[in-house]
Amino acid sequence: MGKADLLSKILPGGRGVWIPIDHGVTDFPVEGLTDVESTIKSLISAGVDAIIAHKGLVGHYHKLCENTNTNMIVHLSASTRHGGIESSNKVLVGSVDEVRKRGGIGVSCQVNLGSEKEPEMMERMGEVSRQALLEGIPMFGMVYARGPNLNIMEDDETNGYSHAARLAFELGCDAAKTVWTGDKESFTQITNSAPIPLLVAGGPSTGDSRAILTMVRDAMDSGASGVCMGRQVFGHPQVESIARAIVMLVHQDASVDEAIMKCSL
Repeated sequence: MGKADLLSKILPGGRGVWIPIDHGVTDFPVEGLTDVESTIKSLISAGVDAIIAHKGLVGHYHKLCENTNTNMIVHLSASTRHGGIESSNKVLVGSVDEVRKRGGIGVSCQVNLGSEKEPEMMERMGEVSRQALLEGIPMFGMVYARGPNLNIMEDDETNGYSHAARLAFELGCDAAKTVWTGDKESFTQITNSAPIPLLVAGGPSTGDSRAILTMVRDAMDSGASGVCMGRQVFGHPQVESIARAIVMLVHQDASVDEAIMKCSL
């Protein structure tokens, strides 16, 4: 299966609901990931397009996705809370040539803009991009604007996230993660910054279903191509219901009220 076919599986119609569950490498225990098999089954039942996880988890659980519309993407970047001043330095813990063998159909890599190790992370993303091209595998970029050396331009209402999206695009990513800036006008600047699908993040778990869905609806109306939302989903008290509601917003253009009613949130 070629790269275009793989992209159509994880971004059907150019839109995607992706749930990253890679957090157990950075922190553990994590609410929603202690019984990770149950969480994965709930996400599959809800109809999410992709689950992003580290290679060991993908290798162990990818068979749960067989004969479903859910696929797995291998995240290659890692650090832990115990890294001290290096905790934001995302190192590579795998390579693209092992992705398919482990049951994944895409690869993900992270860069933290403004980090003291930003150059090394950019170099790693460039190498992953090269490998993904040669292997014919879709590549996803998680580029965050949040390091101590972040130098925001005076007229940048996105606080560096339009630059982050642009960086992901220019380093060869087929899609990238971004954040909701709080209003449609500034978020539109992000979605206009790169001609690739941009998926909006969720942030820390709140359990506030209406607030989560309202943000998703606003982001979609401002040019987002979907979501890449972890803790707001797997940490939610109703994992399957909130995931199913997000699927409705992204793929069916449902309203917030429709999704809340049909998913009993």
